[in-house]
Amino acid sequence: MLRSPPWWQSDVVYQIYPRSFLDTDGNGVGDLEGIRRRLPYLEWLGVDALWLSPVFRSPMRDFGYDVSDYCDVDPVFGDLASLDALIAEAHERSIRLILDWVPNHTSDLHPWFVDSRSSREALHRDWYVWRDPAPGGGPPNNWIRAWSDQPAWTFDEASGQYYLHCFLSEQPDLNWANPEVEAAMHEVLRFWLDRGIDGFRMDVIHLIGKDPTLPDDPDELAALSHVPLNNRPETHPLLRGLRRLLDAYPDDRVSIGEVYLLDTAQVVEYLGDGDELHLAFNFAPLFARWDAAKWRRQIEIVAAEHDPVGAWPTWVLSNHDNQRHRSRFGSEARARAAAILVLTLRGTPFLYAGEELGLEDGVIPADRVVDPGGRDGCRSPIPWDSGAAHGWPTEDPWLPWPPDAERRNVQAETDDLTSVLHLYRRVLHARRASMALRAGAIVVLDDLPDGVLAYERVEGEDRRFVVINFGSDTVDCTHPLLVGTVEVASDGAGEGSPFAAVLGPDQALILRP
Repeated sequence: MLRSPPWWQSDVVYQIYPRSFLDTDGNGVGDLEGIRRRLPYLEWLGVDALWLSPVFRSPMRDFGYDVSDYCDVDPVFGDLASLDALIAEAHERSIRLILDWVPNHTSDLHPWFVDSRSSREALHRDWYVWRDPAPGGGPPNNWIRAWSDQPAWTFDEASGQYYLHCFLSEQPDLNWANPEVEAAMHEVLRFWLDRGIDGFRMDVIHLIGKDPTLPDDPDELAALSHVPLNNRPETHPLLRGLRRLLDAYPDDRVSIGEVYLLDTAQVVEYLGDGDELHLAFNFAPLFARWDAAKWRRQIEIVAAEHDPVGAWPTWVLSNHDNQRHRSRFGSEARARAAAILVLTLRGTPFLYAGEELGLEDGVIPADRVVDPGGRDGCRSPIPWDSGAAHGWPTEDPWLPWPPDAERRNVQAETDDLTSVLHLYRRVLHARRASMALRAGAIVVLDDLPDGVLAYERVEGEDRRFVVINFGSDTVDCTHPLLVGTVEVASDGAGEGSPFAAVLGPDQALILRP
């Protein structure tokens, strides 16, 4: 009997940046009602779970990653009732819902921090990281905050101490060494789990444990942000506590960690012995060039680090923090082939809303840039039709439209059976129908032409082969294992016919033996 993997291993997760998905109240900012109204589209597409970037109350200095109330919805997105309605209807359609939780820091307007900075004797003083100035004055150590060359510390004149913020000064770091902070954050998760949320994407989760002595970063790394340098043993018991909380709920509630470290082996450590995070993002593909040898190496590294400890990997090509892969790879043909790649590798794939339309990054004029990290381009709004407002109530939403929105929109691509959208739908439905693609083993094939990557996925009697030409020339792919019917082709060519052992430029195929 074939094993039945947990849903978070076999399902496809679709990330929604709510501000950019669909506005329904005319303020130019996407909202929860917009997501609810498009659930039929997401069900038709074939995704299994939705991850929403933060919708908690926030002053939006970092667009929701600066939380002022973890247990309420910001009015720009709706209210608790609108989120409850979204949860309920998504579940009716067998779509799970994952929230983006920000555990390392709050907004400086959160009541906890407002009290914390009120005096050294405040009830919540030790809920944040406060330190005296260094001997001789200045910040307590040499840590640098994200998106800047500035210290990760701000001096509070009223109390004469500095507080730590690995991001903006308006995002003070919580002190997870204080058991009261851990208990309070557990209550936050219970609040949402009790409302039916299926799990959490945990923002920069590796930061919550810190060396209590707060030593300087090494001189050779001192110019870098501290964020990718913080790899501490103090984090792991905190993760085990979070895992016990989630495991106490039914239906496999999931923890997905943003562990923004520079080494895959270090990232895998945050999965523990199956008792910490369920999944941790593998970010290397976000920066990998369109090159067969480099992608083969990515697959080998992931297998070498995950398989010996029984860990399950993830794959992602685009997200709200990085350039869209259609822009990065430079052509629609490559983006189409990459869709087959990311959805057929062994691991949980994460899609970013709009990649199924082949969207490129928006071109953002200087006077429209709003993000402190300069990530506006990948957050351009989703166009739903070819009209001037693209299905939104306003022609001028919070960010400019992505390029070619009059052609690259949901309605136009739904009507065009040769579109990128229909390719994604075919791959998603092929994946859902194949246990080999969802959860099977992977074997990378040898003896192929330069520029070609091919692998077998197998689970019991179910088998698929995936073959991808990363080159710009047609190639002969004769190989004893590469036989069968073309189930999906990145360009649609030859689907339903026997594989002719020839691959076109930047073409990818799923073969069914």
